[in-house]
Amino acid sequence: QVQLVESGGGLVQPGGSLRLSCVAEGRSIDIYTMGWYRQAPGKERELAATIASSGSTKYADSVKGRFTISRDNAKNTVYLQMNSLKPEDTGVYYCNGRYLPINYWGKGILVTVSS
Repeated sequence: QVQLVESGGGLVQPGGSLRLSCVAEGRSIDIYTMGWYRQAPGKERELAATIASSGSTKYADSVKGRFTISRDNAKNTVYLQMNSLKPEDTGVYYCNGRYLPINYWGKGILVTVSS
């Protein structure tokens, strides 16, 4: 069993930056594809970014060039560096770990982009 614990969210002004962290507890994540998903108020959860065990990354078009996902397997941690934040980036961000058919989710952390 793996528990994913997110941190680093909060309130930031438009144009600002935040770095989210997701620590995995209970098992090594080095074989997992890790990802960050987000859910804006009143909308469905959507993919923001993923990083495979190989280090290959994928991003939603809406965050390309602004967000960077990375992983440190030695620390069992995944990061999401978010720059040039926009009000539409507001939402709950969820960490995900996937090694099919296994799929783990964190509880989520709130990011609010507002002046």
